[in-house]
Amino acid sequence: MAEKLYGGAYLSSFVDAALDNLSKILEDDSVLYGNHSALEFLERMQNCLYEVGPVLDDAELKQFADKKVNNGDLERIVRRLESVVARKAYLRLKETAKVDMSWRTPSTSLVVSSEIFGRDKDKEKIIKLLFDDTCDAESPVTVIPIWGMGGLGKTTLAQLVYSDAKVVEKFKTRAWVCVAENFDSVGLTRTILQKISPASSLNTDDFDSLQTRLKEELTAKTFLIVLDDVWHDQKDTWEHLLKPFHYGNHGSKILLTTRSEKVASVVATTKVRYQLSLLSEEDCWLVFLKQAHLSADSINSTLEKVGKDIIKKCGRLPLAVRALGGILGGNSDVTYWNQILKSEIWELSHDKIKVVPALTISYYYLPSCLKKCFVYCSLYPKDYEFSKSELILLWMAENFLQPVARKTLEEVGEEYFEELIARSFFQAHKTEENKFVMHDLVHDLAMIFAGEFYFRAEELENDVEIDIKTRHLSHIAKGNYPISKLVEVCDRMNHTRTFLEIISLWGSLPFNIGNSPCILSQLKYLRSLSFKCFPLESLPDSLGELIHLRYLDLSQTNIVTLPESLGNLYNLQTLKLYDCECLKMLPASIEDLVNLRHLDIRWTGLHEMPKGMSKLQSLQFLSKYAVGKHEGNKINELGALANLHDAIDISHLENVVNSSEASEARMSEKDGIDSLVLRWSLGQDKNIVDSQIENDILDKLQPHKNLKQLKMWGYRGTRFPDWLGNSSYHNITQVSLCYCRNCRTLPSLGQLPSLKHLTISNFSSVETVGDEFYRSDESCLETPFPMLETLSFAFMPCWKEWRCSLEFNALPRLRKLAIRRCPMLRGELPNQLPSLQSLEIDDCEQLSCCCLPPSLSHLSITEEHQVESVVEAIKHTQLNCLTSLSISGCYSHVSLPVSALPASLETLEIDCCSKLEFQMDGQHHALQELRIWNSCDSVTSLSLDSFPKLVRVSIRDCEKMETVMVSRSLSCLQTLYLGLREFEIRVDTMDVSTSVKTSHITGLPRD
Repeated sequence: MAEKLYGGAYLSSFVDAALDNLSKILEDDSVLYGNHSALEFLERMQNCLYEVGPVLDDAELKQFADKKVNNGDLERIVRRLESVVARKAYLRLKETAKVDMSWRTPSTSLVVSSEIFGRDKDKEKIIKLLFDDTCDAESPVTVIPIWGMGGLGKTTLAQLVYSDAKVVEKFKTRAWVCVAENFDSVGLTRTILQKISPASSLNTDDFDSLQTRLKEELTAKTFLIVLDDVWHDQKDTWEHLLKPFHYGNHGSKILLTTRSEKVASVVATTKVRYQLSLLSEEDCWLVFLKQAHLSADSINSTLEKVGKDIIKKCGRLPLAVRALGGILGGNSDVTYWNQILKSEIWELSHDKIKVVPALTISYYYLPSCLKKCFVYCSLYPKDYEFSKSELILLWMAENFLQPVARKTLEEVGEEYFEELIARSFFQAHKTEENKFVMHDLVHDLAMIFAGEFYFRAEELENDVEIDIKTRHLSHIAKGNYPISKLVEVCDRMNHTRTFLEIISLWGSLPFNIGNSPCILSQLKYLRSLSFKCFPLESLPDSLGELIHLRYLDLSQTNIVTLPESLGNLYNLQTLKLYDCECLKMLPASIEDLVNLRHLDIRWTGLHEMPKGMSKLQSLQFLSKYAVGKHEGNKINELGALANLHDAIDISHLENVVNSSEASEARMSEKDGIDSLVLRWSLGQDKNIVDSQIENDILDKLQPHKNLKQLKMWGYRGTRFPDWLGNSSYHNITQVSLCYCRNCRTLPSLGQLPSLKHLTISNFSSVETVGDEFYRSDESCLETPFPMLETLSFAFMPCWKEWRCSLEFNALPRLRKLAIRRCPMLRGELPNQLPSLQSLEIDDCEQLSCCCLPPSLSHLSITEEHQVESVVEAIKHTQLNCLTSLSISGCYSHVSLPVSALPASLETLEIDCCSKLEFQMDGQHHALQELRIWNSCDSVTSLSLDSFPKLVRVSIRDCEKMETVMVSRSLSCLQTLYLGLREFEIRVDTMDVSTSVKTSHITGLPRD
């Protein structure tokens, strides 16, 4: 056998076979309950398999260096694997997943509605969908799925709907079927038939006979079939199963519940997929009291506080709330309640609480590859905001992603993540785009299955001794677990694969890598290492000894240089240096990282790239390329990087000498790039620039037609090449052109069919924006800018005229228009902007604003002349949609009566308008926010009674204002800010002051 063990090839094949033979055993939950021999086997198998990877890595690296591998190490691993396989056969462990479902009771259609809280709105929405017959035209049978994570109450909601009197009246034929995990087309068809017509059921397994009989029973009937707890997601199977249902009456429905968004998408016959949300805290409290056999009047404030803390612990998941409330069972002892509060849900008896096994089902139904990815998330703290791209790169480093033909590993990781979202393991962040969160109880589930192989150092008081088996380690800096405690045990964790610093705070760690080298010197088998946000300035040369490292994150550190030994990290796939402002150059050895796939150098101090970047042909993502002047770091190095994806920022383009160099970058062939920034350094003398050469260079930098976003900064030519604005770029949605100071005309961007957002700024030479902006000689779009939603012009000192031919019917969807610092611009705005909602004019003193579109909802004006004309326009124009008005920078006398304000106005801001007269000649019943800063010198007394719906008030630096009157009519007021030199505040009743949540009053109150 030894002669086969060169380079690890034989061992790799053997390990692949062993893993294929053994991996499914890990899914067999029978080994988790009392089978000590099996548990011992699993422990041996896991330890053995974790040792295999580093040996293979070492063999691969030595083979790459043309060295013979140590056969002894390889033979030892092979013998251990063979022993493990033999032990598996001896124990007769099955290779198919077996999930214990004995604790589950099949669902029925019966429900006690008085015990259900907070689902009335959901119930009415579902009933509305059932009664809506307009959607039936899309398909002969309408399937409405209700989906969401386990424990939300999907079955309960379906029961409420199924039992509703209106539903019973409409659907004369009804059936409730609990499908669960035992999906079988023949058995399911037979069950539905038995429910609809018990007397006509057949005792046969012939699918055709069963479907024919079911068709006969459903023909000419208006039916409602509920299929509860569905897991099967094969579309062709569903299509065959649903054929008999096509013969029912128009308006028949199938209501289905599932945990999987994928199932919901597969079975839905319309676009309707009802995602059930978490219960509100108020409704959770009612559920909790009901299950605890208590009432709000029977508990004291101390018990109520503990109870509501228990509710928060449940994360608004109804199943968990019901379970913990049921455990209390009428017990009102605060000590017992505190014990429940401090206990982890998985520590409670499964006989009393079924939350964990209910969620565990979702875990067991994950494919093996997704289980590892999910468990890895236990390294992060609760409420962590996950980045999809970050997790995918880490999964790739840990070898969790299984290669698929014609797909990159990143694409495979994307599919894995989307699958976990579809199965409710992740949820989209409410406000942050591309961020995801995990429910606390789902996070608990990850921790359960992580076991001793994962350790998260977070809270010292919850300290658990780090196990020698620990393979994945994270440190949470916002906790109080000292990093020094981890360093002390590094020698016991020498097989650790992961060390991640998570959510570190600047200056929060008294850590010096030079004084504490253990992490690098002891953890030789690391695959993933993150020192993100550590106060590091350098790394030792010993970094190069981590030959197994796949992922290295040094983002947001003070690092100045990287050691040349970085080039030894042959396996490195990801290098993240984001926001390392002190880093001025990369090591020359980076050209040796031929397996590097992801290099993030955004917001670094790099002025040029090292030589030989063209050797990194595995690169999928290169955030930035700073063009150099020397052979080996010019722009042509990009030509060999054919697999680049996502976004790239190419800077220092002034170093490109001619169009031939630009052409060698082969930008038009990079079909994976969807966001491109082209950047020239500012401050160059335009008189020494050959505009024709500049135009030719930009012409040869033409990107692929797949581009979605384009930003151009500092272009030095006088005109743009024809490709910019060509209608063939049908994917471009965003364009930003800045500091193109030599250009005398704008490119014909009106022909981009999908353009939504356009920014033009610092075009010092443009005097006229005319027809060329909308159409070129080869125009193909009848309506220029057909999809444009936001348009911004700024810092154009020579711009005098904006011409737009009426025949164009341009900008039909423009919602937001901003024009800033264009002092020479004269005339009116384009008068055909039917969709305009937001208009911002700043420092455009010659621009007329007399005609305002009636569709405006937001208006912001800065500059004396515009303020005067806008105030007059408001007095004489019906702006019934205007909700926000901001005026500033006016020092001439202007009168603004309250009665002239649009009735729809909710926010009014007046800033630096010293001579504006704010006349209180009536009441305004919609205004919620009022801000007056450094304005209204003539106003000495202000009564807020004119605005009874006020929520927020801010008044400051109004020199003559002496009195602010607040009365009981301001019951909505929450925030009051007064910053006046001398003032008196009059409050008619204390009822008002008690409603104010935030107040800040400065100055010298008058006696």
